[in-house]
Parts: sequence; structure tokens; C-alpha cells
Amino acid sequence: MMAAPVMIYFDGLCPLCSREIALLQRRADPQRVEFIDIAAADFDAAQHGLDPLAVHRQMHVRVDGQLYVGLDALIAMWDQVPGFRWLAAFHRFPLIYPLAKLGYRLFAWIRPKLPRRRSAVCSTRACDRSNR
Repeated sequence: MMAAPVMIYFDGLCPLCSREIALLQRRADPQRVEFIDIAAADFDAAQHGLDPLAVHRQMHVRVDGQLYVGLDALIAMWDQVPGFRWLAAFHRFPLIYPLAKLGYRLFAWIRPKLPRRRSAVCSTRACDRSNR
């Protein structure tokens, strides 16, 4: 089976991230978009051609082979899901983009400090790869 043309890498232990991804999954075409939990025990960043530290620091999205990181990853992700394309367009406005980029950087800095969800596989702080 070929990989989906859109691969969204998300942190399944982040409650905010998981909520947004759940909304997107309900609308996304499963033949086109694949959601990959970077907190899963079997996730290997190197297998996906990703830096293992960077993928835990900022959002990553691959669209047709092109890798997007940070705010650009969010915009690329929203572009792929019906009902969210307006959000991508909004964040591209010249006055909005730099403010949103700054806001995303702040969120990316704070996110590892937020409470984490516990998974059946990962019940210790040792699984919290975002602090490496």
C-alpha cells in the first residue's frame, strides 16, 4: 500500500493537539490523509525522514513529499481538510501570518510544559520525548 500523499505528525499525548486532530480526522479523506502519532511506541522518526528531536518540538506535515514545519505545517494541514481551508487562508494574510508565527512559537515553547495525557503504553515520564 502506498503512503497517503498527506502525512500529519501529531503528539497523541498532548490533550490540545489530540482534540484538534480528532476534529480533523472526522473530516479528512482517509485515502488522502494519514495521521501519525509521534508519541506511539512504534513511531520511528528516522523511518519517516524526520529529526527525532525536531518532530517533538514543532508540528510536521508532509504534503506530496514536501515537508512543512511549525505554523506552515498547520496551514498545510488545514488546507487538506474540508471545513478548515478558511483557517489556512486566514493565516496567510500578510498581517496575520507573522503574528500567528510568533504565537505558534510561543505555544511550541509552552506545550512540553503542559500536562500530558497518559497512554496504556506510556505511563511514565520516560516516554515524554519532548523534553529531550
